[in-house]
Amino acid sequence: MTTPHNAYIEAMKTQLDELNANLHKIEVKAQEAKGDARNAYFEEMRKLRHQSKLALTKFEEIKLASEDTWDNMVTEMDKVRDAFTHSFHYFKSQV
Repeated sequence: MTTPHNAYIEAMKTQLDELNANLHKIEVKAQEAKGDARNAYFEEMRKLRHQSKLALTKFEEIKLASEDTWDNMVTEMDKVRDAFTHSFHYFKSQV
């Protein structure tokens, strides 16, 4: 039986996997850029990879969250995911 916690974790995993797959696609495209644009893209990619790591770390933490800390962990996870998503979409619009 799927619990609400498991459903949330599965949905979050899917979202993070999709973001990371799309990040990889954009990284390939950014490598085709020249000069200053390439340097700017790589700097933004570095920031996005850092946000990805933060999201994955938070994801691992939420999988272990107790019932007492679940709600706070969901709030934190949503904030980290939202920041990663926003940054990703902004960068994607610039490429």
